[in-house]
Amino acid sequence: MIDALPRREREVFETLCRLEAGATAEVRAALSDPLSDSAVRTMLSRLEAKGLVERVGGADGVRFRPAQAPQTVAASALRRVIDTFFAGSAASAASALLGLGQRLTPEEAAELEAMIDKAVEKKP
Repeated sequence: MIDALPRREREVFETLCRLEAGATAEVRAALSDPLSDSAVRTMLSRLEAKGLVERVGGADGVRFRPAQAPQTVAASALRRVIDTFFAGSAASAASALLGLGQRLTPEEAAELEAMIDKAVEKKP
């Protein structure tokens, strides 16, 4: 459903996912190309009506958060990127990510190695 969102709604939704939760002003401040407060409120309300965002009351006022866990949204978005740009190959996507030049900590490398070992198809 996220793919079908208009560009600005998708940007507001992705920003909210990155923040994990936020008031209208926080979402607005985190946007790369800020909108007015009323435009952000309108988009958050539209996203809420679509079931993508929930409104949460708190001591400091109304806050919004993604209706699904950010990890679920991230997995779905990553699957779309892999399907679109890497012909469905997780290995090609991983190679591209590792090719970006960021250094891995020993812990990250060990975690990746364990995940690769688990994912490798065992042949009888």
